[in-house]
Amino acid sequence: MALLSKNDSAHDACVGALDSFRGHLITAEPVLTEAMHLVRRQLAMTAERLASCKTLIARHRDVPMDFADATLVAVAEELGIATVFTLDRRGFATYRWRKTRRFEIVP
Repeated sequence: MALLSKNDSAHDACVGALDSFRGHLITAEPVLTEAMHLVRRQLAMTAERLASCKTLIARHRDVPMDFADATLVAVAEELGIATVFTLDRRGFATYRWRKTRRFEIVP
């Protein structure tokens, strides 16, 4: 999680290590479970967030929005974040946050 959190004291070291790493990255199910627990603590699916997702899915019927994409757009709206890291260019080029704003898509 230090890799993703700029506030973590190990963030810079992790980013530097990953930039120069040329091997294979592996993980195990318990590591992913722990990571999901940390994500849930920060971004739990609240009733309000679920309602936002339902509204977003209904709004984007022309380019079907799945639940995962809807949660990303809902969180982006909540936090005022316009940049998404995704390979789903078709969807996110069409989706709008705060109804009219385009996402900046990375990479």
